[in-house]
Amino acid sequence: MATLFSAACRAEIERNIAKYPPEQKQSAVMAALIAAQTELGWISPAVIEEVAQILGMPTIAVDEVATFYNMYNTKPIGAYKIVVCTNLPCQLSHGADAAEYLKQTLGIGFNETTPCGTFTLKEGECMGACGDSPVMLVNDKRMCSFMSHEKIDALLAELRSAKTNYAEGSAA
Repeated sequence: MATLFSAACRAEIERNIAKYPPEQKQSAVMAALIAAQTELGWISPAVIEEVAQILGMPTIAVDEVATFYNMYNTKPIGAYKIVVCTNLPCQLSHGADAAEYLKQTLGIGFNETTPCGTFTLKEGECMGACGDSPVMLVNDKRMCSFMSHEKIDALLAELRSAKTNYAEGSAA
């Protein structure tokens, strides 16, 4: 059977499966989806099908997990996914202003990607850092707090530079 996953990705999935009794290996579904997304960038229908086969689950059950949680990208995204917390505590501490500033600066709305493919903007739920608002999460891994317009500009410049440097390095 052909696979979408590299040997390293498959090993990561197997490592997570091993944490559970054999009859409960479906408990590794979230970790398997994260491993696949980390490698491929998003969770396509083919990825959902392959994870379902590996875990012995119905495809619809894996799809339900992938579409329920906002940490999974079920459509291709930009190089940098920026999630802005828009829950009430953040709204009361300039979260809405930060979101609007990002929309204007990037020229996109929520769930859209810049034409150059650099940024995807998402609206997020509570990130557990209400006192640090406005709060943003970059690529599901980097938390950014107290995001004023100046800090947003600096973050975007840093990410643009990192993408450019990466692209130039990989072309050499």
